[in-house]
Amino acid sequence: MLRFLNAGESHGPALTAIVEGYPSNVNVSSDRINHELARRQKGYGRGGRMKIEKDTVEILSGVRFGITLGTPITLMIKNKDWENWTDIMAVEGQPIDKRQILEPRPGHADLIGGIKYGFYDLRNVLERASARETTTRVAVGALCKILLEDIGIKIGSYVLSIGEKKIDKEEIKNLSYEERFENAEKSEVRIPVLGKDEEFKEYIDKMKEEGESLGGVFEVYALNVPVGLGSYSQWDRRLDGIIAQAIMSIQAIKGVEIGEGFNLAYTTGYNAHDEIFWSKEKGFYRKTNRAGGLEGGMTNGMPIVVRAAMKPIPTLMRQKSLKSVNVKTKEPFDAAKERSDITAVPAAAVVAESMLAFVLAREILQKFGNDNWIEIKKRIEEYREYVKSY
Repeated sequence: MLRFLNAGESHGPALTAIVEGYPSNVNVSSDRINHELARRQKGYGRGGRMKIEKDTVEILSGVRFGITLGTPITLMIKNKDWENWTDIMAVEGQPIDKRQILEPRPGHADLIGGIKYGFYDLRNVLERASARETTTRVAVGALCKILLEDIGIKIGSYVLSIGEKKIDKEEIKNLSYEERFENAEKSEVRIPVLGKDEEFKEYIDKMKEEGESLGGVFEVYALNVPVGLGSYSQWDRRLDGIIAQAIMSIQAIKGVEIGEGFNLAYTTGYNAHDEIFWSKEKGFYRKTNRAGGLEGGMTNGMPIVVRAAMKPIPTLMRQKSLKSVNVKTKEPFDAAKERSDITAVPAAAVVAESMLAFVLAREILQKFGNDNWIEIKKRIEEYREYVKSY
């Protein structure tokens, strides 16, 4: 089974990931991974860290002359800011009080992590809980996208709202998913409508002046996904649940819906489901996609569409910050400020692409085998023909 583990602290020497179960004979390159890493770092409203870090990957194992070997792939992304943190984040030696954090920030993992793992210096928690960790997720996701794109599966995303600023559904209803993605790639805030960037940027600037942070909603999709990934046979094999967990695991994501999601609760059964049609050219198909490409925990051949809600970043820069309590003295305190973004919704959308890519790549390999990509591709082609003629 395809899986990965990642490791590293936000201000440590490097972030790493080991990918196991990736098949042999796949053409991969560090340039393709670096392209995705650069996309994660873009977005209006990002903090000062993005000016310091220009993430690039080093592939340390599992690839020879650009071809995967079927053995574990090791990825490493060095933290360029590490040189300023060597005394604070040293692996050995004695701890120092410099930049010690004793005031947990509401909305972060600080307090609960300190209680759970027995720390008073909450830097031990926030360094790993930080969204900096998603850097390696994007690197792993890039490997998975390479795999999926080779069999025609395309994944993309775009932002639907940041704070109170929203894209109306009417504005994009006639745009294909590819057109929405192309527009988002040209936008500093990753919105799928051209010409509205300034409106969003002015709003973000206004919130920055007030010392506030912003959340938002984004949509991620996958096209040309084979029918029958996932299963109804056990609760933990239902693909909609697996996708929801993967997207929800991204820092600050508090809501996930697939297809029309919550809107289906407010309509009738006749208007909620996607009618089934058949033609000799297409086989079985749908004219609508309210289910978001998933029925009974399985893909139905329609685009997978996932919408996620991101809460505002808890670190605020306003003069009157959120209240907290010192974990040692128990005295009230204004919550600690750590260098932060105003909004990271555009970046979260890119991370969500990677998580969806990983889940789908794992399902593909689980269904069709996971040793030699040349053999696996043949099985997928045969299966697609079977589905079309069913």
